[in-house]
Amino acid sequence: MPEINIMPSILAADFGRLAEGCKRAEDSGADQIHVDVMDGVFVPNISFGPDVVKMSAATVSIPQNVHLMVKRPQDHIDAFIRAGSDTVQIHIESVCNIQKTLAKIRKAGKRPAITLNPETPAQAIFQCLENRWVDEVLVMSVHPGFGGQKYLSYVEEKVMEIRRMADWVDIAIDGGIDGETIIPAAAAGCNLFVAGSYLYKQDDMAAAISDLRKKAQDNFCSAI
Repeated sequence: MPEINIMPSILAADFGRLAEGCKRAEDSGADQIHVDVMDGVFVPNISFGPDVVKMSAATVSIPQNVHLMVKRPQDHIDAFIRAGSDTVQIHIESVCNIQKTLAKIRKAGKRPAITLNPETPAQAIFQCLENRWVDEVLVMSVHPGFGGQKYLSYVEEKVMEIRRMADWVDIAIDGGIDGETIIPAAAAGCNLFVAGSYLYKQDDMAAAISDLRKKAQDNFCSAI
């Protein structure tokens, strides 16, 4: 079984106390910090830039998992790598040379990852998997752009398809993950879980992360 990771999304943290939000996640047992980057073009919202990744990397010792929801990720890769990103996720739907952009991330010593929106079929990333251009796939279980959305269960079929094709790849899921939805997501084959609103509203984030981890471990791939 691949390693289970719980990754709090600081999009749900208090923007006026982001460093504290990052430290709280680390102190609560999070495996990585997930940073949602939005350009207001690829998605209808604007969020963080490289300086937030730089702040988070300086605040905590766990990896920075950076999700570029931007139209032209190739224009931003260098800045986010310099800021301290450990994994850089780009969208298959973005306007770029996917192979070259992923290769650039890997050449910099970082983990390249490809992301699919809910309606995008798994086949769209098969070339990335067949050629091992990526170490990680992120399946969106909400429409990207805003936190707090409801989990879209139909993406589980896509997760299973990806897991059957590439049992070696890390599969992350992002959107509406909580103590209930993590069960079918893990059963479909996900092993990395982004959770924002659910975790940051908890009085005891450590207990919530521990609960998510156990449920993911207990249910991983049981539906395949």
